[in-house]
Amino acid sequence: MSQHNISGSEVFGPRPGVMLRSVRTGGLRRKRAARTWAAFVAGAVAAVAVGAVAMAAVFGPTLFG
Repeated sequence: MSQHNISGSEVFGPRPGVMLRSVRTGGLRRKRAARTWAAFVAGAVAAVAVGAVAMAAVFGPTLFG
């Protein structure tokens, strides 16, 4: 493949470039990342809680009774 020094609107001819003015600056992406981290933390806390309950159910009678 040959390499050319052409970028942007030059590829399509002598027309003016396109300006995008209504593009969001990553707010939705940040919200999605925050929700993902919150879900991960909630899952980790739930797993630890279930593990603690299971350990108490298995070892509780021998330790406390």
